[in-house]
Amino acid sequence: MTPVAAGAVDDELWSAVGDPTRRRMLDILLAAGGGTATSLSDQLPISRQAVAKHLAVLDRAGLVHGASAGRERRYQISEAQFARAVAQLTAVSDAWDRRLARIKRIAETIQRQPDDGRAPSHEGRGSGV
Repeated sequence: MTPVAAGAVDDELWSAVGDPTRRRMLDILLAAGGGTATSLSDQLPISRQAVAKHLAVLDRAGLVHGASAGRERRYQISEAQFARAVAQLTAVSDAWDRRLARIKRIAETIQRQPDDGRAPSHEGRGSGV
């Protein structure tokens, strides 16, 4: 996988999934195949109004879409946008794995360098007294 290019990450999308309540809502919607603000609020420790606000954020990010179902809206996961979010997360994860591997190699190289037994030099510093 190629490194994540600058600007390739959708900030609105990441902001939407950055909230733990919204992630839980996505989990519930995925497991149930959809739901309403009322059905979600029955499964979460927040009010129906709070659920509706979170759903609006997810909708703006394109992660869910709602359709009228009687007096309520029934929300479902937008599979294309959800797949895009997963792909971005995977790309960012891969990029960090490469960065951490490089840091590990540098640290191992430093550890393998022989210690000549000399104390660190303090030249150019004040007396510290």
